[in-house]
Amino acid sequence: MQRKATAVWSGGLKDGKGSLSTDSGVLKQTQYSFSTRFENGVGTNPEELLAAAHAGCFTMALSAQLGAAGMTAQKLETTATITLDKVADGFAITKSHLDLAASIPGANKAKFDAAVKAAETGCPVSKLFKAEISVTARLQS
Repeated sequence: MQRKATAVWSGGLKDGKGSLSTDSGVLKQTQYSFSTRFENGVGTNPEELLAAAHAGCFTMALSAQLGAAGMTAQKLETTATITLDKVADGFAITKSHLDLAASIPGANKAKFDAAVKAAETGCPVSKLFKAEISVTARLQS
């Protein structure tokens, strides 16, 4: 399986503008720029898209792990926070923190915790990152 996205950029780093499009059409000439990445401009940025990808991938992986453990979630809500830090040779994504709220009727806490850990390390996006990955998981009753 392969998925594609295209980035188009015009101009310099700080005064330039770009757009992102995906083959699915979910993103279609979606604006991104220096200000959307390092300030608070209108549009998206690579880190925000990585956060969405990590949250989505982890949550799907967790659903699979829960199913294998005999549990079905009523609701899983994950927020991913990507940290972009200035490092010696420029910038690097240094962390991705996943904050999970899970509603699983009749859940076994030990099996839930094991499923969370397996999803954290097993989701393909987690495997892509060379950054620190952490998870805070709350099982709601």
